[in-house]
Amino acid sequence: MSSLAAWSYTAKATVWPFLGRGDWNGVATYGPPEVFSCAYSAKSIRMTDANGVEFVTKQVLYTERSDIKQQDMVLIGEIDLLDPVAAGAAEVRIVARDQDVFEGVADDFTVWT
Repeated sequence: MSSLAAWSYTAKATVWPFLGRGDWNGVATYGPPEVFSCAYSAKSIRMTDANGVEFVTKQVLYTERSDIKQQDMVLIGEIDLLDPVAAGAAEVRIVARDQDVFEGVADDFTVWT
């Protein structure tokens, strides 16, 4: 983690990695919850996801965690529930990669739900 990220990403959030959908019932399955460092804000912005679907953002997370992807579920805070829906998590709609322009140690990622 870059020194700037260690300074600015002081909050914790939880991600449940999307694993896929059941063949017969189409129900989404998720991996176990994983806590990561981040900063966040609540913003309502109209955006279009990778599938061309328009949506209004709920929250925006800023992190160096590079493996968060569309369809994962995220929630601000350290949560240990196995079911992200029961925990109140939101689906990741867009992830954008930003260059670490100051130290070049690790890129930053913006995650919109």
